[in-house]
Amino acid sequence: MRELTHHGRVRLEAITWDRLGDRLAERLLDLKPTDGSAWTRVALDGAPAARPGDLAERLGEALRVRGRPSLAVGTEGFLRPASLRLEYGHRDAESYYSGWYDTGALWREVFDPLGPGGDGRVLPDLWDPVTDRATRSAYVRLPPGGVLLLHGPFLLRHWFPLDLSVHLVLTPGALRRRTPEAEQWTLPAFERYDEETDPSGTADVLVRADDPRHPAWSG
Repeated sequence: MRELTHHGRVRLEAITWDRLGDRLAERLLDLKPTDGSAWTRVALDGAPAARPGDLAERLGEALRVRGRPSLAVGTEGFLRPASLRLEYGHRDAESYYSGWYDTGALWREVFDPLGPGGDGRVLPDLWDPVTDRATRSAYVRLPPGGVLLLHGPFLLRHWFPLDLSVHLVLTPGALRRRTPEAEQWTLPAFERYDEETDPSGTADVLVRADDPRHPAWSG
């Protein structure tokens, strides 16, 4: 349980990114999947401006030096085709929130193979948004005991079978400052996510990433 201040807020501890990767890796070494799976499944949830993929990379390296295999999978590799994703225009926040990512493919190609009785064969990406074609990537076999590091936005609203969830949070002001002008139209989607899902309150680990040089965490 997180420690709260007398104002009811989560108490955050200053940390470096490298140390955060180490602390998370150490936690994962002792974590056992509750559903009997042979793999541990981790979500690194956050807006693109919070750079959850960078934390996935650091955590993967921290696991590697501890002898634990891992596989990072970004949801940007599981976008739906443009004909579906952009049906209501290139800047529709509702579509971005609920229709850009192919969650069915994530279940089929990532979570099912890493569930109880799975074979560990994961498709690391499915769709290239630049060419708007299938990537045709080869399947990757994650050995038993390995760790899935799924990173991207809106991950905690899909009931994925996660063993550890990490949410990288930005205050509204920081999110606005760190989101490129061309992507500012996505901001209402993150407001809705906060209201409907409360990722800061439901994630196992909370990371404040307002200042990219000085994160803070509660885990």
